[in-house]
Amino acid sequence: MTAALLIAVLWVQRERHGWPFDRAPEQAAAVAGQAPATGDMAGMDMSGGTNGNPPSRVAIDVTADTRQTLGVQVQPVTREALTETIQAVATVAPDESRISHVHTRVAGWVEHLDVNTTGETVRAGQPVARVFSQELLSSQTEYLAARQAVAASGISSAVVAGGRTRLSVLGMTPDEITAIEQSGEPRRLVTVVAPRSGVVVTRGITVGTAIDPSTPLLTIADLSSVWVLAEVPEASIPSVRAGTLAMLDFPASGRAPFTARVDFLYPTLTERTRTLRVRFSVGNARGTLRPGLYGTAAFTVAGPPAITVPRDAVVDTGRQQHVFVAVGDRFEPRPVTLGLQLADRVEVVAGLNDGDHIVTAGVFLLDSESRLRATGGMGGHAHGSTPAQESTPAAPPKADMPPAADPHAGHEE
Repeated sequence: MTAALLIAVLWVQRERHGWPFDRAPEQAAAVAGQAPATGDMAGMDMSGGTNGNPPSRVAIDVTADTRQTLGVQVQPVTREALTETIQAVATVAPDESRISHVHTRVAGWVEHLDVNTTGETVRAGQPVARVFSQELLSSQTEYLAARQAVAASGISSAVVAGGRTRLSVLGMTPDEITAIEQSGEPRRLVTVVAPRSGVVVTRGITVGTAIDPSTPLLTIADLSSVWVLAEVPEASIPSVRAGTLAMLDFPASGRAPFTARVDFLYPTLTERTRTLRVRFSVGNARGTLRPGLYGTAAFTVAGPPAITVPRDAVVDTGRQQHVFVAVGDRFEPRPVTLGLQLADRVEVVAGLNDGDHIVTAGVFLLDSESRLRATGGMGGHAHGSTPAQESTPAAPPKADMPPAADPHAGHEE
């Protein structure tokens, strides 16, 4: 609102009395090395184009009084390392190195389930299912017969050792083998136990299911440590590497935001979203980070020291960006190439040098005047006159004419 009001006041000033730039023609002419300008050119100088083609913007000279009137401020450029924050969507996933798939080593049928639903917590060694296998039952019978034969006739114990090894390969535990040796009877059902402690995340069987060694019975995930997978936008990939620190936030977990470091970058991009997946390994002793939970990852990345300017100092035309460089009372529009852009400051990778002074306030007014001068938009305009006065020639003086006859002449009262 303030800027709009200032522009309106300046426009009225231009229409009535001329631009504020026009108040000191002698000073402007002295700086530009020209004769004092009159009318529209007073108070500033402009550099013309080449080959008869004027540039889109020109350098202008502005006196100190005019700068104060317009609120133009000049500051030196600074060199600093800008800190960029990259926001990425993050999800919780089980640690793949802590997932176990439960299978049997024999064909058979499921006759009993100790774990009936997904989501149940199990301990390593806990029974999860009991399976009948004709193959395993036959192997136990053969082993027990071999043991009896050795005891009766002294046959080589190598046969017994081979039978015991076979039972172990088929999935029986040492305790189970010892139990049938003591009882002398084969076990009809073989017990399937959990290979690790964790949570049952999938269950692929029910009672009566026919199985073989390729059938997945259960999938158990240890969620005491989980992965956080963040999707980094394609343009920000160069700023993220292994070891980059990020702030992870999962509001639905009830856990306060916490920091973690990237430990792996996936080798391919997700084509649909044009993002790169990066991974964090995070402790989850309390189990609050549940697989599938959504959150955010904020990466804080500091770039190398570079020339930076306030964002408001840059004029963006859509095709290019430029700033106004101050040299004494002269203000030169200079094209610049921008790098990292933050909310309040931008990095300039080309166009400025250490020690340059640029306009940081009043840029819009200077740019408007520079563009107007370059196009000759104010040429021939006499301040204080209206367009009608400029285009309409003065009427010639009327010739002398005899006085009109008095219509009452000759009449007596």
